[in-house]
Amino acid sequence: MSAKETVRKFYALRPTRYGILAFDLITVSFFIASSALEMTTWFLVIDYFIAAIIAVDLVVRLWISKTRGRFCLRLLNIADVLVLVSLLAPALVQNLAFLRVLRVLRILRSYHLMRELGALVPWARRNEEVLHSTLNLVVFVFIVTAFVYVLQVRTNAQINTYLDALYFTVTTLTTTGFGDITPQGPTGRFLAIVIMVVGVALFLRLVQTIFRPPKVHHTCTDCGLMRHEPDAVHCKHCGALLNIQTDGEL
Repeated sequence: MSAKETVRKFYALRPTRYGILAFDLITVSFFIASSALEMTTWFLVIDYFIAAIIAVDLVVRLWISKTRGRFCLRLLNIADVLVLVSLLAPALVQNLAFLRVLRVLRILRSYHLMRELGALVPWARRNEEVLHSTLNLVVFVFIVTAFVYVLQVRTNAQINTYLDALYFTVTTLTTTGFGDITPQGPTGRFLAIVIMVVGVALFLRLVQTIFRPPKVHHTCTDCGLMRHEPDAVHCKHCGALLNIQTDGEL
């Protein structure tokens, strides 16, 4: 077995993928917290340590990649390169620190692991739709917030930290609009329009999916419809009698 195949198998191991996801979540949390704190020597040391791990991971994955051109064009890998630029340029850290928030995009890795979790844990399998909707909501909010922060932190005096961007994003998505933070420039206004339109179309639907009872999977013997309401007695597609097993709780 070649060295590349060995490394590929190592990356494919479930503990390795869980470890990478944990590292992504830790770095995202650190970058978000550090955006609201004053830069110190310890922050720079941690930055260099994180940068070394990200750089090694990028180089190794590029080395084992079967299509390196496609690897270089992937959004997540481009985001990692931009994060590295911000971490390895201490002289420019005040100007490039905002790029570190792009690490939020790494949360997209968690979708595949969520499917694996559903296969291993019965509770996760029973609540798969709620978990997926919750994950979609969290990823959506954090990625939109990252775009707001990246595009506004250098031009908008009202947005100085990731928390400011998150506050603006949530108030815009929920159409609350307190007005204490407003987007600046044509780019900011266009971004606010996109957030409001998407918020009405997606954000509220995701919240509704999380809090309303999910549909159950039961195959109708007549028409084959697989998803029904938890308390359904007849198939809403063909009217056939259903026999959905339930413990009586909705």
